[in-house]
Parts: sequence; structure tokens; C-alpha cells
Amino acid sequence: MIEPTWALIAGGGTAGHLLPGLSVARALVASGHPEETIHFVGAERGPEGEMIPEAGFTVDVLPGRGIQRKLTPANIGAVLDLVKALVRGIGIVRRRKPAVVVVLGGYASFACGVGAALTRTPLVLLEQNKKAGLVNRLLRFFATASAVSFEGTDLPKATVTGNPLRPEIRAMAEHPDPDAARAALGLPADRLVIGVFAGSLGSRRINDAVQGLVQRWAHRSDLAVRHVVGRNGFSDGSEGPAGLPADGIAYQQVPYENRMDLLLDASDLAVTRSGGSVFELMAAGLPAVLVPLPIATRDHQMANARSVEARGGAVVVPDAELDADRLEHEVTAMLAEPGRLQEMAAAMRAGATVDAAEQAAAVVEGVARG
Repeated sequence: MIEPTWALIAGGGTAGHLLPGLSVARALVASGHPEETIHFVGAERGPEGEMIPEAGFTVDVLPGRGIQRKLTPANIGAVLDLVKALVRGIGIVRRRKPAVVVVLGGYASFACGVGAALTRTPLVLLEQNKKAGLVNRLLRFFATASAVSFEGTDLPKATVTGNPLRPEIRAMAEHPDPDAARAALGLPADRLVIGVFAGSLGSRRINDAVQGLVQRWAHRSDLAVRHVVGRNGFSDGSEGPAGLPADGIAYQQVPYENRMDLLLDASDLAVTRSGGSVFELMAAGLPAVLVPLPIATRDHQMANARSVEARGGAVVVPDAELDADRLEHEVTAMLAEPGRLQEMAAAMRAGATVDAAEQAAAVVEGVARG
């Protein structure tokens, strides 16, 4: 027997889409909705199958895969999977009869968004980026409301809520303790710390630029670098810069950061991409060199980065222009100007929306009430 469903939250495929949805779900529970009345629909190939049950919610997963931009037999199977997902997603909405459907992005959310349109169920779009993704743009004609992260996002009936934060990131933002974070990560307490990260797979361009810069600054005893190279970066056999002196730069290389809250809290400067995670940088008040992913849909990472740069909290370096020379130039300029990092940190904090999950949940509540 299907439990009564108040909210159906659809989408995912990546943690960047899924985590804001989980944060909104937790905010809805905190406002009085039992966990069992909030149901997720996600992607079979995404992290939803593990992450959502671990968070205490139920989930259905839909088949699907990306369609390649060339003629290939694999696209036949991809199209068939998308049709199956559409039929199943519509069926889930019809059976569960939720009071509201929340869309996070990804093909699983498209199926349930169509289901909401067909059943006249109120529909809320949740958008993490400055430029809306394909699914949200397709569904915008049926949306009752949108909860967006940036001013000027191209979705209708939008309320700017910011991007909902993970609980551990929010806790760090509300109660920062850099000394404890550095101790937990084994970083020196008396140095300027640069945190480097670029998603779970990493970025060869960022890795090469950072490792080249670390080699140049090998004898600097005032700096520490914690470099999350990503699983791809770690599996390629790279062990980082060789021959670093024991009394010089403190360099740590890890394949993946399980406690991103600690790294954000411990760092004075970040070198990273510019997806929805820029809101985590804002929450931490962490200045950044942002290197947008050049293949991001609609170049949305560049739009995100430019928005943060306009606030004064970051500098933007296009991916094709990043190397050790350019990175050295940007970081040196930041460190050379007295008070600049502090000013950038203040600009970051001024753009933070720590209670974004509650704000987005309020939009969902309002839509459901009509």
C-alpha cells in the first residue's frame, strides 16, 4: 500500500542536484511534515539509491542515460530508457497524488514534472545555478513557482532563496572554528591555507596548475595547500610535486574530501569550480579563484562565477587560461594587497543565504496551500 504523499521531490543524477533537495526535505520535516509523507524520485544511475534512504526518505529510481550528440546505436537504448522513465514517472505522480511536486533537474524530474502538468498538481522548480538547466526551462511553462539561487535566473514566478546548504555546511557557517578544522585535517595553525577542490572526479587543468605552483613555492614556509585532486586525478599515478623540503610549503594531496565543511572552515582561499557549491563558499566567507567548467550546460558555471566576482568575493579565470603562471599571478595579487582577503571574505558572507532550505521550503508550503 502506498503511503499518503504530501510532497514528491524529483530529480538528481548528481549530488549537486540531489543535496539541495534533501536539505529542503529536511526543512519540510522540521516544519511538521512526517518523513514518510515526502517521497523522492531519482535516477537509477545516480547516487539517489543510497543517499536518500540513508537520509530517512523513500525513493523510486527511473532508468535513463545521456544521449550522445552523434549518431550511435547507444542512443536507441537511451531514447527507450527515457520513454520508460517518462511513463513510470507520470504513473508515480498519478498513484501518489501529492499535494505538490518539486523538481530538482535531471531526466527523472522531467518525467514527474510532466506528470504534475497532466494531473494539475502544483509544481515548484528548484534551480541551483544562475542559468536554468534544460529540464527546468522545459517545465517552466507549467510551474506554479520557482525557488532560485541567483537574482535574474531565467525562470518564472521566481523567489530568490539561495541554494539550500547541506546540514554540516550550515553548522560550520553558523559556528566556524578554523583552528579545530585545521587540527582535524592535520593542517598547520599558523599558515595561510589554500583549499583546492573540483568535484569528485577532479580537474586535470586545476591539478596541473596547482601542482606547478606548489613546486615553485616549495620553500615558502608561510603557506599550506590541501589539494583534493579527485578520484581521476589520484588514479592517474600522480603523487604530487616531488622533493618538497620539510621546512617549506605544507602540501597535502587527497583523492576525495569526506568532510568538506572542515576544508571550507580551515581554508583562507579556495581554488575551485563554480557550480552550485559557490553558495558553500559564500556561507564559509571563503574568497576564491573560480575556474568555471567550460562544458557546463549553457555555460552556467561562468554565469555563477561572474555573479560572485561582481560581489567582490572571487576572481574568475577561464579554464583555457589557467596554468601555474596565471594562478601565481592571481594568488600573489590577493596576498600582496593588505586587507584584500578580508574584504573578499566579507563580500562572500554578505551574499550567503544560510537559511536557503527554509526559504525554499516556505515556497513549497505556499504553493501546496494554494
